[in-house]
Amino acid sequence: MDNFTYNKFQSEALKIFWITAGWTVISVFQFYNVYFTILDLNLDLPEVNAKLLLQTSVLSGVLAGIFGGSTVVLLWEEWLRNKTYGWALFSIFLSFTMLFVAVSFVSGLFLHSNKTGLTIFVPEVWAMVAGHFSELSTLQNYFFWLFIVLSTLLVLQVNDKYGPGTFTAFLMGKYFRPKREERIFMFLDLRSSTTIAEKLGEELYFRFIKDVFQHATPAILYAKGEIYQYVGDEIVISWKIDNGLENANCLRCFFDVQLALRRKTDYYKETYGILPEFKAGVHYGYVMAGEVGVVKRDIAYSGDVLNTAARIQSKCNDLGVNILFSKFLLDKLALPPHSFEPKKIGDLLLRGKQEKVVLYTI
Repeated sequence: MDNFTYNKFQSEALKIFWITAGWTVISVFQFYNVYFTILDLNLDLPEVNAKLLLQTSVLSGVLAGIFGGSTVVLLWEEWLRNKTYGWALFSIFLSFTMLFVAVSFVSGLFLHSNKTGLTIFVPEVWAMVAGHFSELSTLQNYFFWLFIVLSTLLVLQVNDKYGPGTFTAFLMGKYFRPKREERIFMFLDLRSSTTIAEKLGEELYFRFIKDVFQHATPAILYAKGEIYQYVGDEIVISWKIDNGLENANCLRCFFDVQLALRRKTDYYKETYGILPEFKAGVHYGYVMAGEVGVVKRDIAYSGDVLNTAARIQSKCNDLGVNILFSKFLLDKLALPPHSFEPKKIGDLLLRGKQEKVVLYTI
């Protein structure tokens, strides 16, 4: 399993795990809410078996989390990214209804089989389960879980919009006052963008850029990168220092992006007649980070490291390489054995700089 596939699997599995855990907790809270309401009202319901109902709630949460969470992560998120919202929401509503019926049916079989002491294959058990679908509580449960599912999707979409971890930083006020941080930045620029734009025309080129960014983004996120900005045909990526250094993520990211695009070779050749390629400049240093803006609030970074990373990237064409990074970054990296072999390019004077920067490639 290559690094890209492993990171993709790990990221998706982690999302499904947290959705499953969250939904199971919600299901248990839902049970206790109903159960304590019954106790508060002093209702005499001898048939209520608290332990069995709790087990059923846990089972429902786990099943919903595993199957529903997998559907959310592997299908619904993709639909929301690639389809119109109307089509996506209708498809989500339809598939959620089918999942709700399936999970409710399996949980009902478990509940009534244990309650009656009969096996799940006995017609009486099936009749009891079917009877639940005509009860008002089932309809109430349906809309409750529809709200939970839509809320989960909203959280995932907001996370996509602002980048993993950024929305949480907003809520916690982490960057309300500017703070100094160690960060790694990569300027990832599309090769021959002007030539491609002239060949494709405005509309087709826009679709091309949209596809390229869409296919590149998962590789960036799986490498724990944060997309700071889209600037024309360029992606500016940032890493917290620990995330970028871990397994050389700040360098692996570039090759994972290239791999992700190569896997779409047939699509790009058939649709555009062009296979996109990137060049990258990577640098490390200190920046000031803080919230800016009023109408469109965002977290902005300022510091020499961004300017230097951009200048490093601009040297890729001159030197005939795809990726360049500074010795400052290399000195920080603990490259895994048998992974990357840095090749020194030399000491270069970058535009706007007074001191030379030692550059490496791979």
